[in-house]
Amino acid sequence: MKYRTVLVEHESSMLSQLAGALKADSTFDLASTYHSASQALGQSSVFLPNLFIIDVDDNEALSMLPNFISLFPNAAFLGTMEAWKADRAERVIQSGALGCVLKPFRARDILEAIRLYTRRGQKRPTRTMAFFSPKGHSGRTTLASVMAIELAKKSGEAVAIIDADLQFGDVSIFFDAVPQHNVVEASHDIRLLTPAALEPYFQPVGNGIWIMGGPTRPEHAELVEANQLIDVVRMAGSLFRYVLLDLPSGFNPISLALAEFADTDILVSMISSGQEVRHMKRSMKMFHTWDAYGKRIYPLFAGVKNCTSEQKRKIEEEFGRHVTKILPEEKRLTSITGSGRLMKDLPEDMPYVSTVASLANDIVVGRR
Repeated sequence: MKYRTVLVEHESSMLSQLAGALKADSTFDLASTYHSASQALGQSSVFLPNLFIIDVDDNEALSMLPNFISLFPNAAFLGTMEAWKADRAERVIQSGALGCVLKPFRARDILEAIRLYTRRGQKRPTRTMAFFSPKGHSGRTTLASVMAIELAKKSGEAVAIIDADLQFGDVSIFFDAVPQHNVVEASHDIRLLTPAALEPYFQPVGNGIWIMGGPTRPEHAELVEANQLIDVVRMAGSLFRYVLLDLPSGFNPISLALAEFADTDILVSMISSGQEVRHMKRSMKMFHTWDAYGKRIYPLFAGVKNCTSEQKRKIEEEFGRHVTKILPEEKRLTSITGSGRLMKDLPEDMPYVSTVASLANDIVVGRR
């Protein structure tokens, strides 16, 4: 594909350097260059561009991105910045552009960015979903893994799972994967990375799903700081339309920080001893404070033997709040996840799977 390109860069020497990089590659037809975003917006239509590369270090250019995208709906847009700034990168995506690259760039950096960001999916903000459980053995990882599969199926977009259960995470086992890198390495390196450099820290497991495995040894959990992990999650949003976070059980600095950062919190507890509803009720006091400013919070109960509307009503009466879904007990599913056959042998007609698929569909179409 030939990219008829408009380049906007406020600094003269950088503009000359970037223009030279594009002219050196026959894939790009550099139609015009501008120092000013307002001039580019007013004059570019005559060139019929299909690619804009815009300096988003410049506040005017960043604020005008929605105007560009509205005026040139069939063009692709990339922002450029000298150092990675997560807040600006997120604003670029929210505006409807593909994403950002660092400058100075080479022509192949632009092509790689277009590949990665196009694979991500729709030009819409990332959905970051944290999976929390008050206690262990709740089915949290199973729910996150099945949700990832169903989101990828329903949306056709890129989905990532980050195993943030830093001591006992087993997402890799569920997908029979042996990641070459893990969350400890990504957190340690994140200040030096760009989205293209972060991609290899994720292991593709097929069908539009990537995973970032947990530490290889439990004691390595102490090497990860919450703010570093949040930086990983934010940058992952440039690569994946959906980023799912499998949190450690209970409240600790990692689970609290990631649950507060995520736009969607899915709480799950297994019905077994009779105390789970009480534990969830106590947990909801923390999440309710975040619910006030637009966060989506969905409580679910798994392992329910009598999955009927009447049973759901009884759980809601005890819980004192609407329950998003109740998930049936599925012993077959345990054997599938434990053997790493989740991607190959997940039966769509299993009631547990169909219930999660229904929730995933609601998320994809925007009902949740």
